[in-house]
Amino acid sequence: MATPEERVAELGLAIPEVPKPVAAYVPAVRSGSYVYTSGQLPMRDGSLMVTGKVGGEVSAEQATECAQQCALNALAAVKSVVGDLGKVVRVVKVVAFVSSAPDFTGQPGVANGASELLGKVFGDAGQHARSAVASPVLPLDAPVEVELIVEVA
Repeated sequence: MATPEERVAELGLAIPEVPKPVAAYVPAVRSGSYVYTSGQLPMRDGSLMVTGKVGGEVSAEQATECAQQCALNALAAVKSVVGDLGKVVRVVKVVAFVSSAPDFTGQPGVANGASELLGKVFGDAGQHARSAVASPVLPLDAPVEVELIVEVA
């Protein structure tokens, strides 16, 4: 049976290094059997993939890819705390914030970038509760920010 990291690789992706926090916080905290990640931005190779509002400067397709990158960054944060993504028992909750133009209403579709990745990586254990929230602006003018709550062994 493939490990979560192997499933990520099969998708042509990789768990990145944990992005450095942009303020005074840590990327993830474990409390008992749960790991809570800080909001993760779509950082790739040290910079944002794109900036701006979804439905404005950023297309829904670009934002969906950003949400996937946010989820990968969140998994990196989880791994930094537990050492092995194989310890993830369940993805409990995903919160996706989408910096949206006033008339953009496709936040759930954008959040699917994160949700679908987690389903492919963890199977049934990747099915989760979720919120997809419109925001007028996010840190560094990021189009998407994602946080996770996962249960670990």
